[in-house]
Amino acid sequence: MKLQAVFFDFGGVIQRTEYQAPRQQLAQRFNMEYEDIDNIVFNSPTAKQATVGELSVQKHWQAVAKRLKVGKDQIAAVENDFFAGDVIDHTIVAYLRSLRPRLKTGLISNAWSDMREYLIRKKLDDVFDTLTISAEVGVAKPEAKIYRLALEQAQVEAEAAVFVDDVPANIEACESLGMKGILFKDPQAAMQQLRDILKA
Repeated sequence: MKLQAVFFDFGGVIQRTEYQAPRQQLAQRFNMEYEDIDNIVFNSPTAKQATVGELSVQKHWQAVAKRLKVGKDQIAAVENDFFAGDVIDHTIVAYLRSLRPRLKTGLISNAWSDMREYLIRKKLDDVFDTLTISAEVGVAKPEAKIYRLALEQAQVEAEAAVFVDDVPANIEACESLGMKGILFKDPQAAMQQLRDILKA
């Protein structure tokens, strides 16, 4: 079946932590290792609840602040420092824009309730025909349901879609439904794989 839709993950693919220093410095400020603060923000019970929309992103950051023993007035500064080393890959963004309207483009992201607003603020919402955000749909990758929802939103069959993600389990999950999968390791390799699939 001819390819009709291209789906991308966001964190770790379109936006990546290119500079570890800000997060490392934040961890040191709280006498922690980099992995410790990373886990508090991304892998704590409240982070997992926020990922499927059971908890607002504000409540999650309040829980992070409590763990770090900082006041509510410091939450925004901690969040800014935590993400200060993250960079949006505008080469990928430009490539995705170049695929439209020939192909549908979609986002499938395990993200909190502020993701859509973030994309709008960064002027990235127009890159995608569809946004499938875990906090909005109540299910996260690698659950099959999130891929089915994305395909339904784009109105394409699994066999006519490809998904780019940096987590092997997420790629295995999409492939089990019949989608093509590209495991992201670096942007140039991923875009070349995509070009090869488009030529096939």
